[in-house]
Amino acid sequence: MDVTAKRVKAKRRLLHPGTWPVRWRLAAVSAGLTLAILLIFGVVIGTVASSRVRDDFSRELKEAVTTLAGQERVSETPFGARITGTGVDINEFARPNGASVRILTAGGELQEESKNAMGMGPVSLGVHVVGDVRVATTAVFSAVTGRLAGYVQYGRSESHIESTIARLWLFIAAGVLGGTLLASFAGLAIAGRAMRPIASLTATAREIAATRDPSRRMPEPAAEDEVGELALTLEEMLRSLDGAREEREGAMQKQREFVADASHELRTPLTSVLANLELLQASLAAEGHAEDREVVDSALRSSRRMSRLVGDLLLLARADAGRLDKHRRCDLAEVAGDAAAEAAPLMGERELVVDNDRPLQVEGSSDELHRMVLNLLDNAARHTPARARVELSLREENGDAVVEVADDGPGIPAAMRAQIFDRFVRGEGPSDTARGAGTGLGLAIVGAVAESHGGSVEAAEAKSGGALFRARIPLATSEQAVKDPLEAL
Repeated sequence: MDVTAKRVKAKRRLLHPGTWPVRWRLAAVSAGLTLAILLIFGVVIGTVASSRVRDDFSRELKEAVTTLAGQERVSETPFGARITGTGVDINEFARPNGASVRILTAGGELQEESKNAMGMGPVSLGVHVVGDVRVATTAVFSAVTGRLAGYVQYGRSESHIESTIARLWLFIAAGVLGGTLLASFAGLAIAGRAMRPIASLTATAREIAATRDPSRRMPEPAAEDEVGELALTLEEMLRSLDGAREEREGAMQKQREFVADASHELRTPLTSVLANLELLQASLAAEGHAEDREVVDSALRSSRRMSRLVGDLLLLARADAGRLDKHRRCDLAEVAGDAAAEAAPLMGERELVVDNDRPLQVEGSSDELHRMVLNLLDNAARHTPARARVELSLREENGDAVVEVADDGPGIPAAMRAQIFDRFVRGEGPSDTARGAGTGLGLAIVGAVAESHGGSVEAAEAKSGGALFRARIPLATSEQAVKDPLEAL
């Protein structure tokens, strides 16, 4: 997966609430509930406050027009009652609030108005809105006859109350947003504090999974709550798993020791059988019993194959049970040279090339290392055609002694390289020799020996296209001292 795909996947996870951490989800729920409550509260308060501001404004207009109308003078004329004057200057009355004043006749005609008066529409008693002007209109009657004398209009622009209401809604929105943010931060803090014990349990469980050590203990719960119960349950589970692991390892160790002991005990009767068969073979050859000799030869071949199989099983069983030979300082180059000399007769017409020109001191068992190199050469002889070229090379690399066996045979399929060192894995093909199929333990022994010496093995493709087997054994350092002084003799 490339970097872009990883980023897209991470972005999708962030956009999907179901993938958020628990503390984020708790904070989101807390912020959502707070937002819903504040929105309802803010809408109610804003609506009530806005209505109250407009009502107060209308009441001010009514009080002002009533005051102004009460100071108007009315006179009786042949044509009816008429407003003839006022006790105040309407310009001075209108100036403090930037208002407009109009005096109208009983017929609705303009009689007088303040300077720069705004249009206030036709006569309509009460309070009404014309454009952006809120107008209060009242009628003036004659105190003598009670007849209508005219009308007084008092109007003011609504822009200042609308700006006041807009600021009110802005403050409410800011309060809602601020309250939601505070609820989010508080939710994160509370959720983080609540999830801290779980995070500690998770970290400990992750370390146990990485180290595969169930003997470690879970953190002690700080309180007897759900998290504390979870911690105690996990602790009980780990103790049960640790006990089961110890029982399983004990049973496996007993099984390994049994296999090692049984393999060791089998070697003595097999050696006796081989010796007796070889004596019988020599006796029949001297007496000329050809048919009986063929039977003995077949039994002898089967016994020798069984002896090799028991020897391989014994080595692997001892490796599993930790009973390998004691490690001493030895020269891996010399051990490999002896193994090459022993394997030379097995090569037939194949060419064996040895590149081994410098000593490589390692801490190990010379017999086991000899078996490792010999098995690699024997494997090359088994799985390469006649007249093939087999190369054994040793070198030093990054503090390791590297042993490589390469050939120009058919090679190893890439899908099989990962399991080629497993037990009872056979890679037989048309190029295998006619000396008989192997037991499938040769390369397993190579891997077991390398691992017991702190090294590793791998299978790859040689430059010639054939198989390449590489074993790495750590070189001995000057700090590694000989524990027993007699070992140096």
